[in-house]
Amino acid sequence: MDADLPVLIVGGGPVGLAAALELAHHGVAATVVEPRASVDHARPRAKTTSARTMEHLRRWGLARTLRERAPLPQAWSDEVVFCTTLLGREVARFDRCFGLDLLRDDLVAEGGQQVPQPLVESVLREAVEARPGPVLLTGATVTGLRQDADGVDVDVRDAAGDRTLRASYVIGCDGGRSVVRDAIGAALEGDDDSRPNFNVVFRAPGLADRVPHGRAVQYWVLDPGRPGLVGRLDLDDAWWCIGIGVDAERGSADPVGMVRALIGDADGEVPIEVVATDPWRARMRLADRYRSGRVFLAGDAAHLNPPWGGHGFNTGVGDAVDLGWKLAAVLSGWAPAGLLDSYEAERRPVAAATIDAAARNMAVLTPELGDRRLVGADEEFRAAKPAVEAAVRRTKSAEFRSLGLVLGTAYGDSPNVVGGAAADEWDHSVYEPEAAPGARLPHVWLGPDESLYDRLGPGFSLVGDLGEPGAAPIAAAARRRGVPLAEVAYKRADALFGAPLVLVRPDQHVAWRGAASADPDALWAAVLGDAR
Repeated sequence: MDADLPVLIVGGGPVGLAAALELAHHGVAATVVEPRASVDHARPRAKTTSARTMEHLRRWGLARTLRERAPLPQAWSDEVVFCTTLLGREVARFDRCFGLDLLRDDLVAEGGQQVPQPLVESVLREAVEARPGPVLLTGATVTGLRQDADGVDVDVRDAAGDRTLRASYVIGCDGGRSVVRDAIGAALEGDDDSRPNFNVVFRAPGLADRVPHGRAVQYWVLDPGRPGLVGRLDLDDAWWCIGIGVDAERGSADPVGMVRALIGDADGEVPIEVVATDPWRARMRLADRYRSGRVFLAGDAAHLNPPWGGHGFNTGVGDAVDLGWKLAAVLSGWAPAGLLDSYEAERRPVAAATIDAAARNMAVLTPELGDRRLVGADEEFRAAKPAVEAAVRRTKSAEFRSLGLVLGTAYGDSPNVVGGAAADEWDHSVYEPEAAPGARLPHVWLGPDESLYDRLGPGFSLVGDLGEPGAAPIAAAARRRGVPLAEVAYKRADALFGAPLVLVRPDQHVAWRGAASADPDALWAAVLGDAR
């Protein structure tokens, strides 16, 4: 049997790779087992990397790399257009979508980025392979696992045959059909949408020059005869589209016809080359538990949500970061195993809220918004447009402007947050910076391209007026426990945080705030899950 591994990650998609990078960020080497030898760039799936995920990429030193390689620059467009067809009449328009407008905004260290998921995965994969610690085993499949009090035996099959790897902990990032989830007896609970959808990636030279609506990251097609979405993949001739209500049989029979209908090119003047097709149905499912002993679930293995709003893999990256730093703390010896108990308590409610938000977005799509008069004569279009535009603005704004959901995730009721409380309401549309315990630390720029986040350490950080009498005892208690603590001076702490000091976790969430702790040792015991 191979030597023991600290962490074995099952699944090398974006979430599994993110978990490996988070662990490496804290000096823990993970082994990632992934069946695919290479990344399939023909099927882009997710296209929105949220501002919060981009902030994590910045922590790993990868945000700039991803932006430089993204086919659509962040500043290219932050708009979504609703139209009769891509080449037809415009009905409504949204700006400031998906956090793409957050260019050097004080709210964030990084704004959102439109980029195909395979490119994100490639950047993460290259980073894992370049790090000295983590190991990526491609062409390998996990067939089963068994755990005991001291570790987990994982059965792996590759071209050389079968073998067993032993790890201290296992993270299942192996998607909706998770072998790891089945092995621990967890189940996905929820529903699947009854409506089929059909994706097509295609090339259309010269199409961009004919679009009358200008730049947009999405064009929602309201023609009732063929409703769907269209968008650009790059600034050349690569595009994607979704036929809503189109099943696999119908879409596969004539994908070019579906594309032409969405474009509004009945005469066939635009050259179309189909690159890939992908039938799918939206799923709204949440695992009944995220953990069994030393085995954890993350990403699609733990939750599946409709893509409307662009939160899917971003939620999984949030899982990877939350679990990654906690596993690293336990394995490095500066936190007890009790810290891991907070993973499900913090992340499962976030997934539930995200599924709920995406399902609400899905309740009104282009079939529900279409009106046959929109594709009629000019006078019919003018008569129908006001009501349709009003319906679009009433029902779809929350889908494109969801900074409250993206940046407002808070763990106020976590067992490892001191002085926090569960929020009575969570406005998914609006984000108001707040340094309440459990919330993401409010962001501010300190200089040209220097974020306050850049000064935080890889472990905990004590941020604020370090001259306060309460600062030194907290730092001394951290040293006694061997907890890595960066001390970050920030004189405007009272104004920005509502207190002279904030204790910030490795994931940039506030663990405690105040002027002083009556018992610094008890404070550290609480934030580290030490129940002794």
